[in-house]
Amino acid sequence: MDDLKNKYLSEILSAQDETTLEAIRLQAVGKKGEVALKMRELGKMSPEERKVAGPALNALKDEINSALSAKKVALEDAALEARLADEWLDVTLPSRERPQGSIHPVSRVMEEISTIFADLGFAVAEGPQVEDDWHNFDALNIPPHHPARQEHDTFYMHRDASDERPPHVLRTHTSPVQIRSMLKQGAPLRVIAPGRVYRCDYDQTHTPMFHQIEGLALGKDISMANLKWVLEEFYTAFFGRPVKTRFRASHFPFTEPSAEVDVQCKWENGTVTVGEGDDWLEVLGSGMVHPNVLRSGGIDPNEYQGFAFGMGIDRLAMLKYGIPDLRAFFDSDLRWLKHYGFNPLVTPTLAGGIHG
Repeated sequence: MDDLKNKYLSEILSAQDETTLEAIRLQAVGKKGEVALKMRELGKMSPEERKVAGPALNALKDEINSALSAKKVALEDAALEARLADEWLDVTLPSRERPQGSIHPVSRVMEEISTIFADLGFAVAEGPQVEDDWHNFDALNIPPHHPARQEHDTFYMHRDASDERPPHVLRTHTSPVQIRSMLKQGAPLRVIAPGRVYRCDYDQTHTPMFHQIEGLALGKDISMANLKWVLEEFYTAFFGRPVKTRFRASHFPFTEPSAEVDVQCKWENGTVTVGEGDDWLEVLGSGMVHPNVLRSGGIDPNEYQGFAFGMGIDRLAMLKYGIPDLRAFFDSDLRWLKHYGFNPLVTPTLAGGIHG
């Protein structure tokens, strides 16, 4: 027994890897190992011999198994130490550079606009981009013969002739959100409605899909003077300098009286600067909400009145950040976005504030 014990303990001690150790285990205490074979011989021995050989073989088996377990742990520890030595990582090194996306100018300007109007007490309202004919036209006092309702100006959702539902369109403005807000919240009310709109037009200053923001304020004593103050406060905060506005009489079906609004600007070498100079640039349409529109929204025009305005978000982005062509907004050119885009980790800071 001592020879067998010394043989295997020596082999276990000198084993250099787990594969060798497993071979020794099978040879020593496996089902066909030497110890197992010797234990089978116990049946041929006399009772007196079994009393001596049996406990000795069990003790030998236990000792070999203990030596195998201890060696296995030692080999695993050695392998781990080797891996740690070869695969160490210096956590003080700077991380690998990762591609970083940019915030699209339209998204950034929409965020800036919402922030400014929030300071002025306006909530953000939303509505569907596929609208029914009533919300998009009828409720806004747009008559059936109006050019805006023709297919050369509006995207209609064509259906089977047997479909009796009212026609649907890709909304041509975000004004339907005003109707939905009035029907849902009533008056008094102050909301803005930014979002995508669609019209059949495409050139350097027009695209079939663009972004617009509508504003609506309803109350018992609201006037055009309030509208002018709100717009001048907005443009001053947005462009970071005092901006004068000029109202020109106009006509829109959904407002009465109606006004086009210009902002003070300066043209120099083909570049426009808002807030200085002697020139004027048209930027939006506005007016006092037409009584018929108030009635469509469930508001009594004898008790409440208010103003509304609408302007293009894409055009505001072009003016503020010097972007020359509207079509580039939707070309998905990463070079353009890298140049005009914004760091997503930087919160926009408005140069101007709201003046009380």
